[in-house]
Parts: sequence; structure tokens; C-alpha cells
Amino acid sequence: MERRTFLRGAVIGSSAAAFGGTLMHGAAYAAPAQPGAGPYGALGAADANGIQLPAGFSSRVIARSGQNVGSTTYKWHSAPDGGACFADGTGWIYVSNSEISSTGGASAVKFDSSGSITSAYRILSNTNRNCAGGATPWNTWLSCEEVSLGYVYETDPWGVNAAVRRSAMGRFNHEAAAADPVRKVIYLTEDDSSGCFYRFVPTTWGNLSTGTLQVLKAGTATSGSFTWANVPDPDGSPTATRSQVSGAKKFNGGEGCHYANDTVWFTTKGDNRVWQLNLASNTYELAYDDSLVPGGAAPLTGVDNVTGSSYGDLYVAEDGGSMEICVITPDDVVAPFLRITGQSSSEVTGPAFSPAGNRLYFSSQRGTSGSSSAGITYEVTGPFRT
Repeated sequence: MERRTFLRGAVIGSSAAAFGGTLMHGAAYAAPAQPGAGPYGALGAADANGIQLPAGFSSRVIARSGQNVGSTTYKWHSAPDGGACFADGTGWIYVSNSEISSTGGASAVKFDSSGSITSAYRILSNTNRNCAGGATPWNTWLSCEEVSLGYVYETDPWGVNAAVRRSAMGRFNHEAAAADPVRKVIYLTEDDSSGCFYRFVPTTWGNLSTGTLQVLKAGTATSGSFTWANVPDPDGSPTATRSQVSGAKKFNGGEGCHYANDTVWFTTKGDNRVWQLNLASNTYELAYDDSLVPGGAAPLTGVDNVTGSSYGDLYVAEDGGSMEICVITPDDVVAPFLRITGQSSSEVTGPAFSPAGNRLYFSSQRGTSGSSSAGITYEVTGPFRT
């Protein structure tokens, strides 16, 4: 799939809608066919869970921090963050991190073929501020510590095998991970105002115990070509990994990361951008930049976790902003898909689709009270494009 991008050189018209628009190469920013709406139409009134959705979609609460998950006796973790889904026979598993200091870790919820919860359990314990991460093609969850000199932990979504610390993947302020089965590497973001973008090249694909950590090198422009360079000391001490390679490109607060079709997208919260690496051509560019939208009418602010659908849409969760998950379509329409109301002191985290693509999971990290012990995890079902 070829995705056109939001470019600084484009002409931006004055008629941008607050909740949707398109910006293509050299084209004017304009409202989509239905003003204020994306591919699914305008958002409706908030439902009983306080979520605004397009027509045909509905939500339910899956879990609340400190409370039993469904009819199980497992109490859901605080501050739910990054997540992913894994196929489990005719059912599936949703894995979620806990962004809590010292005791963070991750938990999982298992569903049967009808979507009923059958069990919930812990898959990682006593780690530090587990923020985002990523799924591997061999069905493990990479849980990343968002602290200085943080680690990546490889976990088992079924909770059978013990989690393993993957030290070779580097020690830094980890955020998200995305696996590229074509090049057999794992991409990694760094949540720092002068952070870098990395890839880990395992010695053997499918085994993350050894390998080479590399950092992206490029100029200071918002588009151009890039190369990779080895990080001499992935341990990050005494010199931080982001400071070891001359010419390493700096990104302002790396967040979510998603790979598909020879392209990797990642977000930077410090400048509210979505970046795109075109891996076949070794070039990079902006896929979204809210500073290009006139009049403060940007449809997406506070970019954070990101996931993709089988159709090719990107779903970007907001940390703050309007508490929305926004969709960026292959033809560059950007618009809210959902909005959580009454939770302005929280952030939207962990968007992930079920294997069939008809259910979207995500969390409000701090719920209505703004406390990490008040997180809420949701499911939305409906006619997603597949």
C-alpha cells in the first residue's frame, strides 16, 4: 500500500474542519465528504460508557483497575497502557501493560469465540513503568520499560513461560516496538525529548537473546534518506545510547510504533507528529504534523500509541488532546474514530484489534478520577473496514 503524506511544502487552505481533513502532495487541506467526519461518519452522542462512536458501533467495559475481570477472581492492574491481541484457537487474548513504577508488568484477558471473557492473569511482574511494546510474529509480547536504562521484556501471552529480559535490545527510555518479518528486525522508539529511533537485528530471527542494536542516522530535515549505524554500547552506561553515534537523528519524544507493508510509522509527542519510514527506499517523511493545520483546528493532538487495521488505516490514540482515537486513512483523511468523555485527566492507551479485525481494545489509563488506580479497559465492536 502506498500512503501519501502530510508535507510541509503543501498548500493549506483556510477551510479546515476541526474533526477531519485531507492533505496530499501539493494539495489543499479540505474537509472530507461529510464535514466533521471520517470514513465512518460523524461521532454520535456519548453512550452509557461515556464514549462517542460513529453509527453502528458499540462499546463495553472489559476491566477496571483493582476490580475482578469479568467473572474471574483476577484483579486488573493499575495504569493500563500499551497492548496487543493474539489469536488463541477460535478465541483471542488481549495483553496490556501497567505503567506503574517498580511493580508495573503486564496482564492478559482471554476471550472465547463469542467474545466472552474466560480468564485473566498476570504475565509479567515487578518491572518498572511498562508503557508500550509490541507483538512478535512468534506470538510473544515485548513489554518496554519507560525509564532511564529501561529494559525490554519478552513475555508469553498465555502466561505459561516465564518472562525473559532481553538486555541485547538496549537500555534506554523504551516506549514501543514493532516487528518487521521481511528485514527480520525489531524497531524501537525512545521516549525522550532528544531520543532516537532504533532497530534490533537478532542474530537469529525468532530469538532475541543476542543481536545488534542500531540507530537511525539522517539529517535534520523532516524528510530525506536514512541509514543505520551500530550502537557501540547498547548497555547505555556511562554514555546514553542516543549519544553514542554521530549523526543519529533526534526525535522529540518517541511513542507508538507500527509496521506494515515495507513501512513503519511512529509518533513523537513533543511535536505532535506521525513519522513514516519507507523501508524499500530508505527514506523518511512526515505522515502527519498538526502544525500544518490552520487555526488550531488539528483533528489529532497528543499523539501516542498507534496500531493499524488490515484495511490499511492507522489508529492513533491521544495522550490528552480530546481523549480520542483518530484514524488516518490510506488517502490521508484524518478524523476522530471515537472520543472518551468526562475523563480529561486521563490518556487513551493500548489500541489493538482482535485477530478478525472486528473488535478494537483500548484503555483510559486513569479513568474518570485521573488516578492510576482508576484505569478502564474497553472493547468497541462494529463494521470496521477490513
